[in-house]
Amino acid sequence: MSQAVILNQFGNPTDVLKCGSREDREPGPGEVSVRMLASPVNPSDLLVVRGQYGVLPELPAVPGLEGVGVVEATGGGLRGWSMRGRRVAVINPRGGAWAERQVVSANQVIPLSSKLSLEQAATFFVNPATACILVRHVLRIPKEAWLIQTAAASTLGRMIIRLGRHWGFKTLNIVRRQEQVAELQALGADVVLVQPRLEGMDAAPHLLAELVQACRQHTDGALYALDAVGGPLGSALVQCLRPGGRLVVYGTLSNLPLSIPPRDLMMCGGRVEGFWLGQWMSQQSLWFKLRLVRQLTRLILDGTLGVEAFRHYSLAEVRTAVAAAEEPGRVGKILFRM
Repeated sequence: MSQAVILNQFGNPTDVLKCGSREDREPGPGEVSVRMLASPVNPSDLLVVRGQYGVLPELPAVPGLEGVGVVEATGGGLRGWSMRGRRVAVINPRGGAWAERQVVSANQVIPLSSKLSLEQAATFFVNPATACILVRHVLRIPKEAWLIQTAAASTLGRMIIRLGRHWGFKTLNIVRRQEQVAELQALGADVVLVQPRLEGMDAAPHLLAELVQACRQHTDGALYALDAVGGPLGSALVQCLRPGGRLVVYGTLSNLPLSIPPRDLMMCGGRVEGFWLGQWMSQQSLWFKLRLVRQLTRLILDGTLGVEAFRHYSLAEVRTAVAAAEEPGRVGKILFRM
């Protein structure tokens, strides 16, 4: 028996999550049993709990899409045996990381450098990989080019700012609070604009018009934009682009749809694309994934993709932890320590 966070029904995380005991199972062929050490609370995890993520588990389930642990047992197979006793990142689109132990396919664990701290190892993949892939492999932003991004004060948004400083592209960053401006400028943000939360699809048009005008003035029209919010704010980004620009949507923080007038797309001749890390990675070769792991390790160790701060909780404190993860203006990551 081991402890795990149990999800019996979808809903508000502070209402539906609890810590309980469950039977451990032995790994089957091609599987490994991992003793988990730590796992973060990512926005995607909370979407799963609410029943709003793209892939949902059968209930009851254990949430947690990523974490770090030690391989304790294998069900056979060359890859499994080579992992035994090693510290690994665990990436499981079906969840399961908020537990003392989990059994996964040997293909879902990645050996990690011993130079990575426990916190760096626990948060190795979801945010760092998304940030790196979006700017380097999807948009391929060249030096001196402008990137506009929403949710810039999030963990991932801060990583993108540091990637801009590292690789030489410029960032215009949209945040919700004035106190976040100086924080992001200290990280290397070129421009930070404050846009208070826009409620509903009938948000005041003059506020969006002012934001679009400011974006155009600072960038002279950008070719690249990233949106994690959706709704009227994400929709307005199309008007900030130069002809041929691209908007990539990777999040739904407002839980509101995009509403883009056809003429806006016609005038900028732009593209609006969606990005989902799991689907994108499933289309990549093993060679690319190995190179990506090495690249992420270097960028985490040099601080470019590091997380600034952590708050640690036990599995038994799950409701306190998920409430902390949704605090407005929170900086850093919420981390379960097993």
